[in-house]
Amino acid sequence: MGNQEQFLFVDAVTAASARRQGMDPRELELETQVVMKYLYTTLPDAPASAAAVLSALPVPDPSGADRLSALPATLLRDIVSRLPTKDAARTAVLSRRWRPVWRDTPLAFADAHLVPGFLDGSRQPTRADTPDLVAVVSRVLVTLHPGPFRAVHLACCYMGAHPSHLARWVQALANKGVQDLVLVNRPWPRDMLLPAAIFAAATLTRLYLGLWKFPDPPVRPRSAAALFPNLRELVLSSMDMENRHLDFILAACPALEKLGIQGIRNEGTRVRLVGHHRLRCVQISASVTESIAVVDAPILERFFITLSMKPDDGSFVRVKIANTPNLRILGHLKPGTHMLEINNTVINAGVKASPSTMVPSVKILGLAVCFGVRNDAKKLPSFLKCFPNVETLHILSEESDEVAGELDLKFWQEAGPIESIQSSIKAMTFRQFRMGQSEISFLKFVFQSAQVLKNARISVSRGCATSPDLVSKVKTLIPDNGPSNSCHVLFCESSTPDGPVVGNFQRGFDFSVPDPFAGEVVLNVP
Repeated sequence: MGNQEQFLFVDAVTAASARRQGMDPRELELETQVVMKYLYTTLPDAPASAAAVLSALPVPDPSGADRLSALPATLLRDIVSRLPTKDAARTAVLSRRWRPVWRDTPLAFADAHLVPGFLDGSRQPTRADTPDLVAVVSRVLVTLHPGPFRAVHLACCYMGAHPSHLARWVQALANKGVQDLVLVNRPWPRDMLLPAAIFAAATLTRLYLGLWKFPDPPVRPRSAAALFPNLRELVLSSMDMENRHLDFILAACPALEKLGIQGIRNEGTRVRLVGHHRLRCVQISASVTESIAVVDAPILERFFITLSMKPDDGSFVRVKIANTPNLRILGHLKPGTHMLEINNTVINAGVKASPSTMVPSVKILGLAVCFGVRNDAKKLPSFLKCFPNVETLHILSEESDEVAGELDLKFWQEAGPIESIQSSIKAMTFRQFRMGQSEISFLKFVFQSAQVLKNARISVSRGCATSPDLVSKVKTLIPDNGPSNSCHVLFCESSTPDGPVVGNFQRGFDFSVPDPFAGEVVLNVP
């Protein structure tokens, strides 16, 4: 991988700069592959089906009438809107009846349809593909189609050498009323500036931005609320942005219902959501943040924090929750990473539960715990006591190089009764179980205390799955005459290699999926 042509993502300038600084550009390439792999899990499906085919079955008709062309114009436009742009544009040559249909149909365009194999993951676009892609995208967005644009997804181009084309695209998108926009730059360079014309796209209802440097907005902060009056779904992935930029764009979205933030690693990043009265779902993933505050979000239902990382100084990430009476799903809280604050109380080990430190609305809770690190595991009872009405508990056992003492059953018993375990948890999953003493004692405590637990699924880490008596060992944790003796316990080997568990933004945003944690996947890092 030493030659530039063998790099998929890292450009020649970046590779040379890395070498001058004593870095191996191959490591940078691998890191970028992981970033891109995860970024694409956050993207929505393409706006038209690549499998769609415009055809009519031959039907015997003495008159030779074209029945498909005889359909009403509204139905023809609906048919064309479901085709990839390349096929949709070709319908103009079918007959005089079809000639204006594509131009009169709100555009649904994805550059992924121009790269065979991209959607099924069998091929990645290269820098050599970009000039041809740029030419086609420019022709469609700027020249051929008058608008409006129902959905435009652009995620295959390396835009570093094409800033003028990019500026024309974004201006055309704003001028022609784009509603659903996915705009991802394939790195490097990582400091590619997003054109400021994006702030003129007032028709947007959904916006996904990935791998851009956020521009300084052309308007004063006080007028920001008028910029995106219709935007309901916003995802920011691996963006180079400061706190003032994040505050600005959040203030510019008064109708925002769904927010996703992924891969933000700027030092000192603070996410503060205050007074977002329409916000229903927040997802923050793989980001280094100083603090995350969700305050006064009266209809917020889902709050996901996955792959949360500490700042470089090793300080805790402050997670504050206040006035979220409708919050039903929360996780993964990490006692070793997060300093949980409910209302104005920091939840440390030994903090006594009170009405002011509880979030009684939460029904599904996810926790990521390093059971082998004593100080982390000791926070677990206090965290659990904050959510007295949890019905489904998801535990992720995380591995750590630091091992500072195991906790026995006596510790959990002395921590006192945990209301949710005793009287409300009906289902539990325990992932990456490694047979550690603290894990075993915690499970034993749960099985001895749980009065309504009906189903437990224990997914065993691959490194421990070879133990022949594993199942029998864990079964001894369930007392024969205890309250959970009728609980159905399923033991299984992890179906994927151990690694960080990631959520899928689309599952999280889909309110028809009752428990998005049940569909988590493990990111297999190369």
